[in-house]
Amino acid sequence: MSQIANDERKTLILTGASRGIGHATVKRFSSAGWRVITCSRHPFPEDCPWEAGPEDHIQVDLADEENTLAAIAEMRERLRDQGSRLYALVNNAAISPKGPGGSRLGAIDTPLDDWKVVFQVNFFAPLMLARGLIEELEAARGAVVNVSSIAGSRVHPFAGAAYATSKAALAALTREMAADFGPRGIRVNAISPGEIDTAILSPGTEKIVEEQIPMRRLGEPEEVAKAIYFLCTDASSYVNGAELHINGGQHV
Repeated sequence: MSQIANDERKTLILTGASRGIGHATVKRFSSAGWRVITCSRHPFPEDCPWEAGPEDHIQVDLADEENTLAAIAEMRERLRDQGSRLYALVNNAAISPKGPGGSRLGAIDTPLDDWKVVFQVNFFAPLMLARGLIEELEAARGAVVNVSSIAGSRVHPFAGAAYATSKAALAALTREMAADFGPRGIRVNAISPGEIDTAILSPGTEKIVEEQIPMRRLGEPEEVAKAIYFLCTDASSYVNGAELHINGGQHV
């Protein structure tokens, strides 16, 4: 690739890229010609067919504040060295601790230390990443997409209290960021997925589909990835501070 072409290539930084919605998002943006810098707790898997390979992967533990800051510095260095401009940051990584046998942890029985870790990954890390990369986003008039959840607006039978409240906080943070980042030309929006067909579905999801979702089916990760792509491109150039519900009508 020539230097000019490389300069013009749009770059996405995506956390939580290894499976489900994140994996589908990598494929959606890559198919449109974007460079995708993936971030996860694990090193790049040797058996992964993803052609970009480890040179576009950053191993980071978002539960660790210092490690997150170090990863941000590495992201900035990679963007600088390869002449890329940061057109989009997608904060997709999240954790949701479970009780014995995968049971739901409520507000009473979730250990306080678990609350702190959940909020560090699900809430503080997205803020740290956006603030740490603000200059790169501003230069490209880029976009930030925070991945919230339907559990952030109502008590969910499977998602725990710490996860749900962290997602509610992330939705509120999105509005604040939209107001503060907007004058710099950076749009900030959120998506709020419902029941999506991924590996983390809990037993009993079928009942939710039958009783609560008008479309009577699960969403596909690719459908969420398309919405993320929309919010990162010129098709949504005047959309800022929005929360897009992707749940087949479950919230109605």
